[in-house]
Amino acid sequence: MKRFTEILNTLKFNFITRSITAVIAIATLVTSCVGGQLGKNNSVEFKNGMVVSAHPEASRVGLNILKSGGNAVDAAVAVQFALAVVYPNAGNLGGGGFLVYRSSTGEISSLDFREKAPAAASRNMYLDSAGNAITDKSLYGPLAAGVPGSVDGMVKAHQKYGRLSWARVVQPALDLALNGYKLTENQARELNGNRADFLKYNPGKEYYIQAEQWKAGDLVKQPDLANTLSLIRDKGRDGFYDGPVAALIEAEMKAGGGMISANDLRSYQAVWRKPVTGTYRGYKVITMPPPSSGGIALMQLLKSVEPYPLSRWGFNADSTVQLIVESERRVYADRATHLGDPDFYSVPQQALLESSYSRLRLENFNWSRATLSSDIQAGKINGKESEETTHFSIVDRDGNAASVTTTLNGSYGSKVFVKGAGFLLNNEMDDFSVKPGTPNMYGLVGGEANSVQPGKRMLSSMTPTILEKDGDLFMIVGTPGGSTIITSVFQTILNVVDFDKSMQAAVNAKKFHHQWLPDEVFVEKGALDSLVALRLQEKGYKITERGPIGRVDAILKTKWGYYQGGADSRGDDTALGW
Repeated sequence: MKRFTEILNTLKFNFITRSITAVIAIATLVTSCVGGQLGKNNSVEFKNGMVVSAHPEASRVGLNILKSGGNAVDAAVAVQFALAVVYPNAGNLGGGGFLVYRSSTGEISSLDFREKAPAAASRNMYLDSAGNAITDKSLYGPLAAGVPGSVDGMVKAHQKYGRLSWARVVQPALDLALNGYKLTENQARELNGNRADFLKYNPGKEYYIQAEQWKAGDLVKQPDLANTLSLIRDKGRDGFYDGPVAALIEAEMKAGGGMISANDLRSYQAVWRKPVTGTYRGYKVITMPPPSSGGIALMQLLKSVEPYPLSRWGFNADSTVQLIVESERRVYADRATHLGDPDFYSVPQQALLESSYSRLRLENFNWSRATLSSDIQAGKINGKESEETTHFSIVDRDGNAASVTTTLNGSYGSKVFVKGAGFLLNNEMDDFSVKPGTPNMYGLVGGEANSVQPGKRMLSSMTPTILEKDGDLFMIVGTPGGSTIITSVFQTILNVVDFDKSMQAAVNAKKFHHQWLPDEVFVEKGALDSLVALRLQEKGYKITERGPIGRVDAILKTKWGYYQGGADSRGDDTALGW
C-alpha cells in the first residue's frame, strides 16, 4: 500500500509539473504574440482583429480603438494621427497618402489624399536659367512642400465609414503628444543623424533638438503638436486647413520662400477613386489607382509572371529572379511614360491592365541573356519617393479591412517644422518630374505625364493593397520604400501565394528590385545564393548589394479564420491583435 501511495504521489507531481510547464509555455506564447513577432518567421495570430504598423505605440492605439468598439477605419484614423506624433520621419500631418478599404460585405473603395502642387507652382520652378534641375530646391526647405492631404483624408474616411466619434479617435494621439513617448533605439539614431539638417532648416526652433545626443528611452513631449491636434479634434478639417494652424503654415511659407497659400489649404480636397482590381491565380487584387502608379504596376507585374510555374521553380531561384527582373524592367519603363495624375493626364489604365499587353511586353525576353534597359522603352498604347514612407494594415472584428500608406517623401520630409504647430512639412514636389527625363532623388525617371502643374498631384509608388480569396478577405499588405514599394508588395504576395510562406516569413524574406533605370538588380544581402547570382551575372545582369528593401506590414486571414500578422523585422514594426 505504501508503494502504491508513493507511485500515486509521483504521478500527481509529474502531472502538476507538466501542467505548470504548459501554462508557462502558453503565457510565453501570448507574450510573444503581443510583442509583435513569434520567432523569426512565425506569424502572430488573433481572432478578433489586428493592427500592424511601424511603431509599437501606434499599434497599441489602433488595437485599443478596436477593443473599444471601433471599426477598421476608426483604428486607421487613430493610427495615422498617432504616427504623426511617434514616427516623425514618415508619420505625418504635413504629408499625404492613400487608403484602400474593403468592408466585411465586400464593398471596396480607395481614397486619394495625396499632396497637391500649390497654385503658384510652375513647370520650370526647379530649373536654373540654363534649364538644369536644381535638385536641392525640390528636396529641402519650404519650396519643396506640396499642399498636405493627410488631415482631410482622415476626415473624409471617418465621415464615410467611422463608427466612434471623431474626438475619440483623435484623442490618443493628443495624449501621446502631451504626455510624451519613449524613443526606440532606431529613432534615437535617426534623430541624431538629422540634427544638422534640423538646425539648418529651422532657425529659431527647437523641435527634436537638445544639447546632448538622443538615446533609446528618452521621453519626447510635443506641446505645440498637441495644440494642433486639439484644434483638429475640436474643429475637424477646419482645425488644420483654416484658422490658427493654416496661418502658421502660411507664415512658414512666407518666412522660407515657400508657395503654399491660405487659399491652397482651404481648397484642398481628398478624392474617393475607383480602386484598380484584377486577378492573380484566382485571387482578387484590390489596389490603388493613379495618381499612385503602384496599383497598375502591381497588376502588370502579377499578370506578367502568372503564366509561369513560379512555385515549381522555387523562391529566389535563378529562373524566378530573372523573370521577375525582366517584368519589373518593362513595368517601370511604362511607369515613366504613361502614369500621372488622372485629373490632368489621360492615363491608359485599361490598356495597361490587359493580360495580352503584359504578354506582349515580354515577347523580346531571352532566357539566355539579360535585356538591356537601353533597349526597352515604354510600350506603345493605342488610343525618389522616400524609403521613409510608412504603411499600416488593419482588420476589425467584423472583417472590415484598411490598407493605408502615407508619407512625407524623404525621411523627415523637407526637414522644415511649422513653427508653433510642431509638425514637419513634406518634400513631395520632388516626386514630380522636375525636368522630364531627369531622375528624382530615388533614381526614378518621369515624363510629361508627371510634370509640375498648379493643383496637380505628383505621381506616387505607394501600393496599399487588399486580396480576396473565394469572395472572402485574404490579405492586407503594403510597405514604405520609395521606388521599391511596388516590387516589395509584389514579391510579398508571391511569397504567400506561390511559395506558401506564412505572413511573417513572407514579410521577412530577402528581396530584390529592378526599376528600368538604372540598369541594375538591387538585392538585399543574402537574398540570392552565390550560385544564383553567378548564373545571372553570366547572363549579363549587374547585381548590386544594398541595405534593407521595404518594411512590409501585412495581415493574412488563414483558412481557419484567424488573422496572421507580419510585422517587418527591418524596423520597430509591431503586430498586435486580440
